[in-house]
Amino acid sequence: MSLDCFNRGCNKKYNEEDNHAEACTHHPGLPYFHDAYKIWSCCEKKSIDFTQFLDIKGCTKSPHSNKKPELPTKKVEELKLNDGDSQEIKNKPVVVYERPSDDQPMNKLKFTISSSLRPHVEKLENGQNGDEEVKDEEILTAGTTCKNAGCKAEYKSPKSNNEICVYHTGTPIFHEGMKYWTCCQRKTSDFNSFLDQEGCTQGSHLWIKAKVKECDIDRSKTCRFDWFQTGNDVVINVYSKMPIPSLSSIEANPVRVNIQVVFGEDKKEFYKEIVLNGSIDVEKSVINYLPSKTEITLKKHPQQQWPSLELNNC
Repeated sequence: MSLDCFNRGCNKKYNEEDNHAEACTHHPGLPYFHDAYKIWSCCEKKSIDFTQFLDIKGCTKSPHSNKKPELPTKKVEELKLNDGDSQEIKNKPVVVYERPSDDQPMNKLKFTISSSLRPHVEKLENGQNGDEEVKDEEILTAGTTCKNAGCKAEYKSPKSNNEICVYHTGTPIFHEGMKYWTCCQRKTSDFNSFLDQEGCTQGSHLWIKAKVKECDIDRSKTCRFDWFQTGNDVVINVYSKMPIPSLSSIEANPVRVNIQVVFGEDKKEFYKEIVLNGSIDVEKSVINYLPSKTEITLKKHPQQQWPSLELNNC
């Protein structure tokens, strides 16, 4: 019967009868991240590329082991104390960070569009806003309801365009009997009360919703995504060729990220909700839309090592 070796950097299967003192080549140390480098603490071998880092050959030989290593406790470096101040430093309190609540409102992240992607986005958007949309506007009649979520206003005359629309910018969530909008997180178990919730954002009415091709929604399976971390940031890459920022929505609170990226001529959609293992500073987190991917840089707060991206994947 073959067993999985859990020594870091090995990842091989083995038979117990073939196991011996030099059967496994692995890293006895831990990986750490500094200035964009990924480094093994045992041999200081490093790489900027995460895949190349995982392929770095181990520096120590030992028998294979099918026991998962325990999560390390954080080491505290010994302080070189001067005479007279040792007691003061020893008595310095340890700062403990409390995990923020995941019920906090979601906010859309700031984004930039690379210069190489912009001309392609304009072509896709122009194709989306073609003759079909003009024909729809020509048949706008009294009684047409606003298409913004949560708004129940009706179009009566051109003066209706000057009214303030109060609506929800987020998406509806139904979880464990509760209904709520991701933008304002006002939870209720009653469906009618949920539908009657007043919006949390003010803007202009949307009488005609732009027609786009049906999105191929398959949760997170429409394209590949991965992540890596540095000392300050967690970076999520969604490999969505030719993303369309105007149709995409990426929002977050300190411990959650909801990713919706529409991309390509066929308007395929990547969608994933992530409960983060650590916490982030939403205001300092940004998105960069590139021709080959959507890059989401989350600013760690506090700056500490994450054992995994998602909370339940430790």
